[in-house]
This record gives sequence, structure tokens and C-alpha cells, in this order.
Amino acid sequence: CTRVGGMFSTFFTDQEVTGFPSALTSDTKLFGRFFRNMLKNGINIAPSQFEAGFISLAHTEDDIARTLTAVEASLNNL
Repeated sequence: CTRVGGMFSTFFTDQEVTGFPSALTSDTKLFGRFFRNMLKNGINIAPSQFEAGFISLAHTEDDIARTLTAVEASLNNL
């Protein structure tokens, strides 16, 4: 995962993502499986790992806890 402030992106790569060239080393098919798993777990994230997600004050602690639970289940299902 990379982040700046409340923006974040998840990349499936063994390299640190510091820009577009390193982002291109990501496994987009694996990200697609992660995306579909997240949907099955009730969380709608950006459908491309080249898009940013956002956390804001509108998200409650419950929202974040449900998201983290979905992330764990989704990663375990890869």
C-alpha cells in the first residue's frame, strides 16, 4: 500500500511503488481478484489499482473496522 494523507492505493508487487514505472510491476489480475473479493465482502473499492482510495472524516470507526475485516477475508481468499 502507498498513501499520501487520506489517499491510498494497494499494489500487488514485491517492489516499493514510488511512481508509475514501479506501479506497472503490479499483478493486475491479482488485484482484480482482490477487488471482487472485497465486493463479495460488502466493500466497494476503486476497480483499478491505478486509482486512489480516500479516507475521510465521513468514515466512522465502524466503517473502518468493517473494511479491515473485509480486507483480511479478501486477502485470505486469494
